[in-house]
Amino acid sequence: MGHAGAAAAAVRYLRAAGAPAPVEALPRPELRCVREDERAPLDQAEFRRVLGAFATGVTVITAPPAAGFACQSFSSLSLDPPLVAFMVGRTSTTWPRIARAGVFCVNILAVHQAALCRAFATPGTDKFAGVPYDLAPASGSPRLTEATAWIDCTIHAVHTGGDHLIVVGRVEALGTSESPTAPLLFHRGRFGHLQDDQPPQ
Repeated sequence: MGHAGAAAAAVRYLRAAGAPAPVEALPRPELRCVREDERAPLDQAEFRRVLGAFATGVTVITAPPAAGFACQSFSSLSLDPPLVAFMVGRTSTTWPRIARAGVFCVNILAVHQAALCRAFATPGTDKFAGVPYDLAPASGSPRLTEATAWIDCTIHAVHTGGDHLIVVGRVEALGTSESPTAPLLFHRGRFGHLQDDQPPQ
């Protein structure tokens, strides 16, 4: 399936689920081959090495009834209207379930939740086995216990971005845990923490 086909499939999922807002893929820019006088594509290993210098937080994206995956490519996007975004691989087996639901919850992991992150990053397992959670108020998505913060969203738009999809969510509700803790960080392929925090378990 090509890039445009992946975005179109996501739109079909959302329309079939009766998403509250129209979801349309933006027109694709013209695609062309790299000419001989242009720089060749970057080496993927070098790309990952250099981009690994950028430290990020770590989240788990969930959707009802029990879909979820670990995601570090999450960002706030807009204040008015309140929008956030995350990126998901086009080959993800969890994404179609989130797309069908039309909603999701971003769970920002706390410094002690490294093992939980690893569990949600492992394919082919029951990721929610033994994981305590309640339901986010707007979407009914799993809201993971002890996450440092949560953001409850409806899917607003889906765009293609190379081998990933860019999913934009409109924020319907959000909050922090009753006892907020420092966030789990990811840097150069490893979990990390702010200097004053306890190391990840």
